[in-house]
Amino acid sequence: MTSLQLRNVDFQQSRNAVTHRTIDYDTAEPVLRRGQGFSIILNFNRSVQSGDGFTIIAETGSRPTESGNTRVVMPLSSSTNSTRWSAVRGPSSGNSLTVTINPPVTAVIGRYQLSLQITSGGRTSTAKGGTFVMLFNCWASGDEVFLNNEAERVEYVLNEGGMYWFGNANRFDSRRWDYAQFESGILDTCLILLDKSSFYASNQAEDVARRNDPLHVGRVLSALVNSNDNDQGVIVGNWSGNYAGGESPTYWNGSASILRRWRQSGPVKYGQCWVYAGVLCTVLRCFGIPARVIINFESAHDTDMNLIVDNYYDENGKKDNYRTSDSKWNFHAWDEIWSKRKDIGAFYDGWQVLDSTPQEPSGGIFRLGPCSLNAVREGHVDLPYDAPFVFAEVNADTYNWVVYPDGTQRKIYSEPAAVGWYTSTKAVGSFTRVDVTGNYKYPEGSTKEREAFSTAQSRMRAAAAGPAGARMHMASMSLRDAQPEEAAVKPEFSGAFTNKETQVGEDLNMDLTLKSSASNTRTVMIKMTSTAIIYNSTPVGEISTDSQSVSLVAKGEKTISFKITYNQYSKRITPDNMIEIVAVCVDETGGRLLISKVVTLKNPPLLIRPTEEPRLNKPTNVDIIFSNPINDVVDDSVLTIEGSSLLKEPIVVKVPGLKKNQRATVEVQVHPSRVGEKSILVDFTSKKFPNVKGFQSVVVPRC
Repeated sequence: MTSLQLRNVDFQQSRNAVTHRTIDYDTAEPVLRRGQGFSIILNFNRSVQSGDGFTIIAETGSRPTESGNTRVVMPLSSSTNSTRWSAVRGPSSGNSLTVTINPPVTAVIGRYQLSLQITSGGRTSTAKGGTFVMLFNCWASGDEVFLNNEAERVEYVLNEGGMYWFGNANRFDSRRWDYAQFESGILDTCLILLDKSSFYASNQAEDVARRNDPLHVGRVLSALVNSNDNDQGVIVGNWSGNYAGGESPTYWNGSASILRRWRQSGPVKYGQCWVYAGVLCTVLRCFGIPARVIINFESAHDTDMNLIVDNYYDENGKKDNYRTSDSKWNFHAWDEIWSKRKDIGAFYDGWQVLDSTPQEPSGGIFRLGPCSLNAVREGHVDLPYDAPFVFAEVNADTYNWVVYPDGTQRKIYSEPAAVGWYTSTKAVGSFTRVDVTGNYKYPEGSTKEREAFSTAQSRMRAAAAGPAGARMHMASMSLRDAQPEEAAVKPEFSGAFTNKETQVGEDLNMDLTLKSSASNTRTVMIKMTSTAIIYNSTPVGEISTDSQSVSLVAKGEKTISFKITYNQYSKRITPDNMIEIVAVCVDETGGRLLISKVVTLKNPPLLIRPTEEPRLNKPTNVDIIFSNPINDVVDDSVLTIEGSSLLKEPIVVKVPGLKKNQRATVEVQVHPSRVGEKSILVDFTSKKFPNVKGFQSVVVPRC
């Protein structure tokens, strides 16, 4: 009888892609989810006879081993095994044999090489049958990333459209982000990225074997999305305000362009927190890990890990950046993944923080997490990983100091509730904001919130005093006690800045209102400074200073109006459009008050108007409209249009110069390739208006 030979393997890609919910991946390679069976058809040179025997082998990584579960050997059997890989023999027809392969919920994720070992006529041969990619499976109840809610599974794994918020706690707005996890080449790029980690470089076999663990994969990726550890990571960070040699962080609308550029030429310039978070979310969802982007306003960066943010100002209200090592970002972005925590206990299951923005090293590498939200809320900061830093981001206390010319320092006031406002994420199924502050901390000022703060301080001290093993999860940072409270003269007046919404190109009109609680008239000296800042409160250029004194009558109120003109701020502000105004107010009795406000100027609108109903696999015309609102000519302008499943590559259009009130209309075509709600994202960039954003949802119906 002719020796049995394998001709090819039919992976039943279309059928399996539907049942495994991977049909949207734009790849010729089969994409499957662990914990769920899939059928293949083995095609031979002749019909299968009773004496023919088969063993299927699946291997992943460059050094596969059976002990590491990166090489699995599956003799064909008649039944499945829920705890390990198995291959069940199905019916044969002609020269074909159907086999169902059942990967366990603990399978290593990644690219597998499938081979078939054939025993026929007393001879054994092995033939390669092709490759497939295995993902995590939030639909499988035994998987560590299992989610019980279908709407959440769709949102946090299958949805390509995200959003983030920017600005500050006084005024914030939203933008969309295109995760594009299913776009052509993205899955392959994510797999390449995993092999760039320092852990993989030092021990390839162990790293690949641990890719069955979403916590390990998440921690590795949080390091790889930044490029700070000489691992050729994806994004180069830049918070200077000078982005020569790369793109401004506000340029990006989504992850696909960044990941493709990284694959082509290495680390991509430049990014900031929301860019890191968006790209990390893409890679996590691409691998099947439920993930979402979080925005935290008034987010602390506690460098000395004492859970206190110390801010130092000179007597004119200008921040002393030499003394101020801690900082408070107007907003900060990170990611959460949904996973069990078998390492620390079921109480800590659920959402876990990951952050790829390179703020502080953890275990010698710039990464953060996974950190349990339950651990943060309860103050259990001695648990892995990096809980003290996350706790401070959302719940540190703030001390504000004034440093006088003779070097003396006086604490003006402390703020226990100044950190961690409006912590936000995208709603399930809609482009709206959901407040998740309560996931991170109890209500500010409540007994439970203060108890959690005390618990955090106690656990940090205990861990710092304990053996090296107890300190390993403290992110290798230093620890010092909080500065003791010092008595300060309590001012008998209060104050606040107010302003109307202002668009770039308009003068900024501000009011400072002081209210007296004293029983007599006081003279108050006011020293005021305005500074252009970027979103992490780093100053990039002083705009104006002013000093004046006012008479504040007993129990009275005084409003001081002032203006910052467009000509004053136009050459100072960055694409973040942020101006910080600080007033140091001192009355004749020594009462001191520091008042500050960050104002975010609004960009002019960018209108996006589809001129016809979108149709699947048919071109759809879209008009993009921008009007120049300022007196100067707006020239050297460029429009960039993108959107996953609408455009294969971004469209870049140069826009002619625009005089005041002149309108430009640019017509482009999009080509919908998948049904459902999709987003058109547009960036308009010029010297006068860097990175004006616009977005528009379109719904692509089924034919």
